[in-house]
Amino acid sequence: MLADQQILRIPGPSPIPPSVQRAMSQPMIGHRGLETKELLQQIKPELKTVFGTKQDILLIAGSGTAGLEAAVVNTVSSGDEVLVIVTGAFGDRFAKICNEYKTNVHRIDTAWGEAVNPDVIKDYLKSHSGIKAVFATYCETSTGVLNPVDEIAKIVHTYSDALFIVDGVSCVGGVKTKMDDWGIDILVTGSQKAMMLPAGLTFLAVSQRAWKTIEENKQSRFYLDLKKYRDNLAKDSTPFTPALSLLFGLKQVLKLMQEEGLEEVYKRHQLMKEMTRSAFRALQIPLLTNDTAASPTVTAIKPGDFRAEDLRRLLKKDFNLSVAGGQQHMKGEIFRIGHMGYCSPADVLQVISIIEIGIKKAGGNIELGKGTRAAQEIYLG
Repeated sequence: MLADQQILRIPGPSPIPPSVQRAMSQPMIGHRGLETKELLQQIKPELKTVFGTKQDILLIAGSGTAGLEAAVVNTVSSGDEVLVIVTGAFGDRFAKICNEYKTNVHRIDTAWGEAVNPDVIKDYLKSHSGIKAVFATYCETSTGVLNPVDEIAKIVHTYSDALFIVDGVSCVGGVKTKMDDWGIDILVTGSQKAMMLPAGLTFLAVSQRAWKTIEENKQSRFYLDLKKYRDNLAKDSTPFTPALSLLFGLKQVLKLMQEEGLEEVYKRHQLMKEMTRSAFRALQIPLLTNDTAASPTVTAIKPGDFRAEDLRRLLKKDFNLSVAGGQQHMKGEIFRIGHMGYCSPADVLQVISIIEIGIKKAGGNIELGKGTRAAQEIYLG
């Protein structure tokens, strides 16, 4: 094993393209100068395409959780009724944020590994007319589930006057996203997942409908006040010091996406998902999610005859390959493979081949090469 060779296949942070690393190493510039103004002018239109919106995308120096909290604190106040759809650890995080601001939290919980049934939301909204905002997770990173946010949005707007607010942190940039067409009111993502940047930048897109609510909301906020970001972005500026190195990198990320073409980006992620899932099926190792609910950016596996943590330890020790473990009650029960952003089918083949060795060493009863071959056949097919 080479000490400097890191194989990072967790669902974020994800690897950084070399050209993006070079872009981020540019000399620092004045954040109130003409260069930063021009940088924001170049970034703004390309980001809209990734989100599928005509709205400007707000840029906040902070993690994805800062974006989730901003979505809460700007739209609801203490005592407001909100509905949080919880399909894993990050849906639960949305609920915890709402609880911190003393809202009246209603929850729809699903079994981990399952996507939410939109009909359950419809029935809930029909019997709870006071819901002011519905919070959902597009890709639930902890389980590898992709929720049908397009269907949920239709239901929210048909059966309530609530805002529909979506955590897209682990999938925007890697899966089809049509914020305006679907009717999402606020969409949040972070820099360190499919957006191929280090952690430290959060993005929010806000509908005109949501802006009306934000303008009327009396909840106190300062750094996370989205009106400040909107008003400054209109002047190609930011209300507070921006993460300039990440903005340099973001410009290059958007160039890479444009050159590949967003539809091709989505096809690549779909292919990597199918290769990964086919490999573990061939090895007869259970997947946590079914095909319909599976995310193109992360796959969760629930082994039976070997321990997930033993596998993770062996992969790290022998190959410096990092895959993620489970969270909360799934800790030690599953492992998760990230295939998002700067990741290709070649990377998937490498990872599957290495994991097969790790499974053997961890005591799993598999035939070496069977998973790799299955992934190869998906690629060729």
